[in-house]
Formats: sequence, structure tokens, C-alpha cells
Amino acid sequence: MKHYKLLGLLTALNITFQLVSDVTAGKIIELFIFPVSVTVLYFPFVYIISDVMTEVYGYARARLVTWLTLISSVIAGLIYLAVAYLPSPEFFGASEAYATVFGIVPRVLVGGWIAVFAGDILNNYVLAKMKVWTKGRHLWTRTIGSTIFGQGANTVLFYVIALSGILPTNVLVASILSAWLLKIAVEAIFTPATYYVVRKVKQIESEDHYDTDTDFNPLSFKVKD
Repeated sequence: MKHYKLLGLLTALNITFQLVSDVTAGKIIELFIFPVSVTVLYFPFVYIISDVMTEVYGYARARLVTWLTLISSVIAGLIYLAVAYLPSPEFFGASEAYATVFGIVPRVLVGGWIAVFAGDILNNYVLAKMKVWTKGRHLWTRTIGSTIFGQGANTVLFYVIALSGILPTNVLVASILSAWLLKIAVEAIFTPATYYVVRKVKQIESEDHYDTDTDFNPLSFKVKD
């Protein structure tokens, strides 16, 4: 298997953003008068990283990173829950604080796992297909186009699973639209930076993969050089 210089770093960044999201997703902030998860402020960068990986290394390697991220998130989530609810001696006065911070509502965790996996896979699939269709031209159409679909799936799934029944239906729908549009806006704003990063990574790695004969099965772990 070919050795890459930056794939490990990009994988680590992707996993880091996901683990941070796991413990902060339940924090609700007000955006344009609508309540949204605080993750809308930084989670779009996960999709920018995914775009870079798919554009440079191809769908199969990006899919493997998605799986590694999901596995890391599941392990971390179980540890968070254990930390929150394992019994402590009476003299330890911070038990309630730990339970508050790490006692993540299971539906938020599960919603995050499902949303991230589905959104990442869809994002990477759309970008990989569009790269072949456009013959590698017009990168911005791929990054924004894939984000529209990937972030759309991510946002709808997470909000419906994690917040339905908590927020009124009209507020839930408005929150989904607000979060989705903000994520697309972040992707668009950072398009020049994405162009620069993609160009530099391609130069450093001497790689520019086209998924012309790729197995797009999301459950596969296979990676071909």
C-alpha cells in the first residue's frame, strides 16, 4: 500500500472534530432566533477535511477514515457514559459535574453516529462521482455540491433523532434549515482555502485519485492502490 505523508494528520483531525462534537452536540445556541446545536460552528470543517481526502486520495480511503471515525466515536461514547455513571466515594464532590458533562443522552450519541456516517458517505460519494463527471475541473462545484447533500443528510438525521419531541415541530424544521444553510455557507466561504489545501496536498502526496472503477459499497473496508 502506498505511503502518504498527510493522510494520518487529516484522519486525526477528522476524528478530533467528531469526538469534540460528541460531547458538545447537546449544547443549544440561538442562531437567527432559532435554536441549533453549537456544532454548526465547527462541524462543517469535518466536511472540508472529507472533501480534501476524497479529492486527493479517493472515495475508498475517505470511506475508511469515516469508519475509523465512527469506531473511535463509539468507543469514546461508551467511555463517556462509564465516566459519568460509575459510582464514586462520598468525599468526591465532582460526581454530579462529571455526570452533567459526560452523561450524554444516548439518543444524542446514536443520532450523531448515524448522522455522521450517512452524511460522510453521501458527501464523499457525490464528490467522487462529480470529479469523474467534471473530469477534475471546477472543484468548487464538487465541494459545495457534495456538502449540500452530505450536510443535508447529516443535519436532518441528527436533529430528527436527537431533538424530535424536545423541540416543537415548526422550530425543529426551522432549526434544521438554519443549520444546513449555515454549514453550506461555511463551505462556500472557505472554498478558496479548500482550493489551496487540495492543491498543496496533491503536490506533497503526488496523488490525484479518480474513482473510475471504485466499489462504492459503504460497508466495505477495501482500499486499492
